Parts: sequence; structure tokens; C-alpha cells
Amino acid sequence: MTDESMPAALRFMLAARRCELQSLESLAFTCELVTLISGLVHALQKERGYSNMYLGSLEERLLTTLDDLSGAAERSEKQVRACLERLDPGGSTDKARLLNRIAFVLYSLDDLPRLRRRVREQRVSSGNAMTNFTRLIGGLLAVVFEAADTALDPELTRALVAMFNFMQGKELAGQERATGVAGFSAGYLDEAQHEQMRHLLEGQQRCFEIFREYANASALALWEELLVGDMEAQVRSLRGVAQRTSKSTTVETGLGELWFEVCTRRIDAMKQVENLLARDLLQRCRQSIAQAGADLENHRTLLKRLVGNAANSQPVLFNVQGTALDGAPQDGIGSQLNRSILDLVHQQTQRLQALGDELKEARSTLGERKRIEQAKRLLMERYQLGEQAAHEQLLRTAMDSGKRLAEVADQVLAHMHKDTAGAAEPSRK
Repeated sequence: MTDESMPAALRFMLAARRCELQSLESLAFTCELVTLISGLVHALQKERGYSNMYLGSLEERLLTTLDDLSGAAERSEKQVRACLERLDPGGSTDKARLLNRIAFVLYSLDDLPRLRRRVREQRVSSGNAMTNFTRLIGGLLAVVFEAADTALDPELTRALVAMFNFMQGKELAGQERATGVAGFSAGYLDEAQHEQMRHLLEGQQRCFEIFREYANASALALWEELLVGDMEAQVRSLRGVAQRTSKSTTVETGLGELWFEVCTRRIDAMKQVENLLARDLLQRCRQSIAQAGADLENHRTLLKRLVGNAANSQPVLFNVQGTALDGAPQDGIGSQLNRSILDLVHQQTQRLQALGDELKEARSTLGERKRIEQAKRLLMERYQLGEQAAHEQLLRTAMDSGKRLAEVADQVLAHMHKDTAGAAEPSRK
């Protein structure tokens, strides 16, 4: 019996299972893209930090290493572009934001050779170079965020949330490396750089807290091992040196290379955790696809047996696992089949509801991040603040009130929307 010869209700049940399988297969491609983006981000982070070192010292000997780092980033970029060539730009509207993020990334990658030329020709400041690299890396991380937000499988969503937050924390560590390089290469960190270093350290702590909440046991164990190692102690020591510098209290500029080396060892070790998360993500994807495919075949076989038994007047019922039910009912075959179909629909509805609840819980962190970003944008627009200043204002309010950052963001959004609605409402006499 073909699927087309089944009753309409059964055909639609199978169609629902096929949709789940297709969604997982699409997510598998997205997970592959996320893994490749992880490699590109890591390469660009190194290139950004070393570009700052070169622009701070202007020593020709550094160009050889810088060229090597640029070459590594270019090779990773080719892998990402090759993966994107296989992406179908059509599809459902829930991928619109993801596709838009990808468009921004491709535009920024097209402009990257020009930035590299300007660095080598010393026609860009270290601050501007860092801003351009950071904007591109931020765009790549936004693709990972949208991938997590469009995933429809709760377990894979949790894995993506863990990976995104770890990548975000690692990116803030990369920014800390680049900021420290710029300061040490000049002999001291100015007040803005000191403030930036504090901001970046706080951001790392927040990201890694969320990572701990969603990560698997093996990734957590590797991360905890890194935290108690010598590299972490060396980074903390050099942070202390950086905090004590000022225009009147300078240090040897050679500390810039030491800071870069120590931070790079730490970030390379963090990449091992990231790689573990990526492997786990791909493995979970493959397992989910295999399970969904097997479930679809089992479901199809079961439904065909139900219809076949009804047609042959054999009063035997089967549950969703395909085993005989105890005690045949006393009414007719048609009623038996109808009740079996209703049972299957009910079980599938319950399963989808449970998956929906799990997915909602897994996405809660992503929702909070969205609201925090929205609140920051509103503060930036209303008070002409920079992104860092807006974030610090939210953070100070949270600390002073003893509330979570997401709660403060919700209050800001509610207040701003109330003000906007009040301004739009016509005055009454």
C-alpha cells in the first residue's frame, strides 16, 4: 500500500513526520555552517590581535607572521563560502533574518582585502582596524545566533545556545587580547582602554555562565580544567599589570608581544572546548536525523498495518510502537480503526506539545539576549550613547537594583514604549 492510498488523516500524520525530518536535515547543514564559522572567527581573531601589534610597533619583522595569519583566515573563509554556495536562499520566512545576516557577512568579507592593504600600508589606526575586524566577527556570530533561534529541535537548540555563548565569550576574550596589545604596545592603557578591558571581562563572565548552564558534561570538564591552569593565572597577572599602567606609569612596550602570546595560548585552549561543542553538535544532528528517519518508517509501517487489518476484517489493534494491544474491543472494525487513528493523532499531538515546551525553555536565553540588545539600541538612540555606554548603563542599573540584566532590559523597553505611545497619543482638552 502506498502513502497515497491511505486515508487522508493518516497521510497528513506522515506528512507531519516528514516535515520534522526535513527540518532536521536543514538544521544539519546549518550546524555544519556554524562549525566552519567557528574556525573562521578564530582565525580572524588572531589576525585582528596581530594587526594591532603591527600597527602599534610598526616593526617590519611582524609582517611575516601577520601574512601567515591572514592566509589562515583566507583558507577558512573559502570553506565558509563553499558551504554557503550549497545553501538554498529560498525556503520559509523564518530564515529571513539568517539569510540577511549571511548577506552582511559576505559584504564584509568582500571588503576585508581592502582593510588588510590599509593595515600593511599603515593607513589605518589600530582602533579603526579593530573596529572593522570586530564588526565582521560580530556578523559571523550573529549568523550563529540566528541559527540557534531558528532551530526547531530542543536538544540541538540547547547545544547551539551553549556554543553561541561560548563563542561570544571567546570573542570578548579576543577583543581583550587586541585591546591589551594596543595599550601595551604604546607603553600604557589610557582610561578608555581601561574601561574597555573591564567591560570585556564582565562580558566574558556573563557568556560563560550561560555556557555552563547549557553545555554537555565533557565540554564543562575541559573548560573547568582550563580555568585552573597556568595560562589563566598568567593572564590574570598581566591584567593586573595593565590595570596599573597610565600615562605617568608606563611599562616596556615589549609586553605587548608577551600579552599577545599568553592570551593566544589561552584562546587556542578555548578553541579546543569550542571544537568539542562543534563535534557534539554535529553528532547530535546525525543521531536526531537517524532517529527521525527510523521513526518515520516505523510510523508508516504501523499505519499501513492498521489500514490493512481493517480491510481484512482482522480485529487487531496496534499502538504507536507497533505492538498488539490487549483485549480487542467489542464494537466494529471501522470504529476500531477510527479510535486507533485518534489515539495516534493524540499521541503525536502530545509529543509535539512536549517538544514545543522544551524548545521554548531552550530559547529563553536567546529571547533575553534579544531584549537586552533592543534595550541597548533604544538607549543609544534616545540618549546618543555608544554601545558600550548603553550596556554599562543597563549593567549599573541591574547591580544597583539587584535585578537581572534581562529584567532591567524589559523595564527599559516597557518605559520607552510607554513614552512613545504617550507622545503619539493626541492631547485631550
